[in-house]
Amino acid sequence: MDLNSLQQFLTVARLEHLSQAADELRIAQPSLSRTIARLEGELGVPLFDRGGRLRLNDRGRLFRDHVERALGELDAGRRALAESTGDSLGTVRLASETFLTVTGPLAAFKKAHPSIEIELQWSPADDMARRLRAQEVDLCIASQPIPTEGLASAHLFDDAVGVGVPLDHPLAGRRSVSIDDLADQPFVTARRGHWLRRLLDRLFAARELTPKIVCESDEHSAIADLISAGLGIGLVPAIAQRAVTRAPLTWIPVDSADCRRRVTLHWGADSHLSTAARLMRTTIDSWDWAVADAPQMR
Repeated sequence: MDLNSLQQFLTVARLEHLSQAADELRIAQPSLSRTIARLEGELGVPLFDRGGRLRLNDRGRLFRDHVERALGELDAGRRALAESTGDSLGTVRLASETFLTVTGPLAAFKKAHPSIEIELQWSPADDMARRLRAQEVDLCIASQPIPTEGLASAHLFDDAVGVGVPLDHPLAGRRSVSIDDLADQPFVTARRGHWLRRLLDRLFAARELTPKIVCESDEHSAIADLISAGLGIGLVPAIAQRAVTRAPLTWIPVDSADCRRRVTLHWGADSHLSTAARLMRTTIDSWDWAVADAPQMR
């Protein structure tokens, strides 16, 4: 059992597809199949169910969690050693669902610490806890709840979420709207899993309604443009609507205490954070987020 085999196993476990894993690893699929079979032979148990599509089984998930932690510790050790023997403060790896939220503290951090490298990685919230425990990233910023076992957290701010409508929309003159007011409206939103989509589905489900979705976008920065173009309406966080300059739209508060998001910074509770990561954590945690709850109406 060597590190290369373990890294290949993690790729197959993540994709649950041999040919895709082989393509990503840039090795031949038969070679990868032999590696997985050899690893299962050494462990004495199958790690995958092979009835039809390849699926990681319960033993495989258990082993995966230990392998991720072990390889994460090795990588953390290499980084700590490099930090202790050099003049550089190292690199900080930050994952988030959206980076619009953190442009302010990121700019301040880069100005204060120009020699520190910053790696920004987009990550779905569902994958954040695993990536932190595996030490693939140092810090994560989530806009929705994630499993917190083994993690430490700091609440950053609550962000009001309103509805964005075109300037000439019949609702544009309203001071506020209810979910019932939006029941028959066409929505432009993010794909399933993104916090914006989960909030929309949750608000409608509480009223036993289903939103009428006409566009699901992976390009979240385009949602405001699509709303302004008249394709539909959509939920827009206060912090985002203030940044909209190319897409004029009207931002209306939603008459629901649940129409907001809670933004939280997470890191591994038992992980060794580099000096760079600790400095980034301090910068983000101490940033003045008060403006997030003060939307500027259009």
